Amino acid sequence: MAPEHTTTRCLTFCHTLEVVALAVWVGGLLVIIGAVIPAVFNSFGMEPGGRFLTRVFDGYNRLTGGAIALLVGASAWRVWNGAQGNPGGSLTKSELAFLSAMIVIASLITLALGPWSVTLQEQAFAAQGEAKKTAYEAFFRIHSLVRGLYVLNLGLGIALLAVKVRDWMGRMKLDS
Repeated sequence: MAPEHTTTRCLTFCHTLEVVALAVWVGGLLVIIGAVIPAVFNSFGMEPGGRFLTRVFDGYNRLTGGAIALLVGASAWRVWNGAQGNPGGSLTKSELAFLSAMIVIASLITLALGPWSVTLQEQAFAAQGEAKKTAYEAFFRIHSLVRGLYVLNLGLGIALLAVKVRDWMGRMKLDS
């Protein structure tokens, strides 16, 4: 098999891994927002639903971590391949910007704001009387920020997916 053919196959494999990782990242959040959250709160109520969704988002965050590993690994290989002079191996500035922003936001949610939000949620669930209202206000301030960051990451993921598909389609036209 010719080296160019092997390189093209590897690049196609990398692009496919990246698109699958983004599909999991973006699609997972769309399913959670569009189907899981409404079903949970309509079935379980506030406190049990909140605890259940905490576990759902813990699982989603682990999947996002796996998606990050795939995206960074495949992107690094493409950059290395491009440095070897192979066409199609480079990473565009938009890809790098979107992916970097998504990783920073996901890390902020997973490592700092998410755990803080869970702590405040448990304090709100445990509080009594007037303290419960104050605890819920503190929780919802942080929760609103976390929710906004998830939605921002969703938009960035859709944008990155569009850039990757556009670039991939452009490369396919050049190859034919």
